[in-house]
Amino acid sequence: MIILNADAYKNLVRPLLFTLPAETAQKVAEKTLRSPILWKSLGPAFQVRDRRLNATMCGLPLANPVGLAAGFDKDCEMLPSLASLGFGYLTVGTVTLHPRPGNPKPRLFRDAGESSLINALGFPGKGLIPAARQLELHRSVGSSLPLVVSISGVTVDEIVRCHRRLEALADAVEINISSPNTAGLRLFHDPASLTELLGAVNEARHRPLIVKLPPYPAPDLPSDKFAKSRGLLMALVRACKGQGVDGLTVANTRPMADSRLAVGSGGLSGRPVFSRMLEMVRDVRSEVGDRMSINACGGVFTGGDALDAMLAGATTVQTYTGFVYRGPTAAREINKELLTAISRMDAGVAS
Repeated sequence: MIILNADAYKNLVRPLLFTLPAETAQKVAEKTLRSPILWKSLGPAFQVRDRRLNATMCGLPLANPVGLAAGFDKDCEMLPSLASLGFGYLTVGTVTLHPRPGNPKPRLFRDAGESSLINALGFPGKGLIPAARQLELHRSVGSSLPLVVSISGVTVDEIVRCHRRLEALADAVEINISSPNTAGLRLFHDPASLTELLGAVNEARHRPLIVKLPPYPAPDLPSDKFAKSRGLLMALVRACKGQGVDGLTVANTRPMADSRLAVGSGGLSGRPVFSRMLEMVRDVRSEVGDRMSINACGGVFTGGDALDAMLAGATTVQTYTGFVYRGPTAAREINKELLTAISRMDAGVAS
């Protein structure tokens, strides 16, 4: 069947999807994934089972370390289908307290030559109540795949209210403080403000908590400005560590200007951010030691990428743009390639 064939997606399906505007193609994919019967019936064909892939994130056992990043299933409406595609865990959302239209269009573009996306979506979504209903429905059918729900807001109260409502419906909660496309989130780029937020969440927290961090800036930034940016990010890491956060997602999309976007700027994801993401993973691991999980997010397309991220200090990897470019078999193929890369590395060590 064509949807089980990675080459068929690359050579036949993706070229057709990529003739559409990026946001239209996304809507087509979402519509397809809202019909779970087909995907659930094919579920076994997407799985890769090997004990070498087993991982533990924030105390949660995973069959494999490849997770879906936040942003693909914003309103938690495609869970049964996504849970069938071979991921080790899913991150859904980002959920906000109130419905949001997001930023004006156009707000999403792809650069196929760079294997990248740039978006200025701005958290479009239906809000907390519809997302909670979808999560309750998913829980009622007893899915065993670990589920992380991403939440955000522009005030402490908004985020705390989302956390209180959704924590019991997920295995962990990820707080997104780092979208470059949402006015107000930079408030939590201040260590004191982030500490206040995490303290408020901790007052009634029972399950693992993850924070999604802003990324390192572009490589062409002058060294003095990079050092300042790195220092700020490490201060945020220390604030998370001090508040007992269980994991960090490193990192969100990289801010950049783009005149094609209605708002003039957005966040870059995909291949161009991979090397900087690895650098940040190394630095964060050095800062936190072994006490926190690190989810490497940014340009992970292959099993080789995943192994590089884990050698840099990541516990798991997350993919979004790689999922868009590689299609429904992305998690399966990354896991198969990861096993091959592990075998080659082991053979090299043995020799």
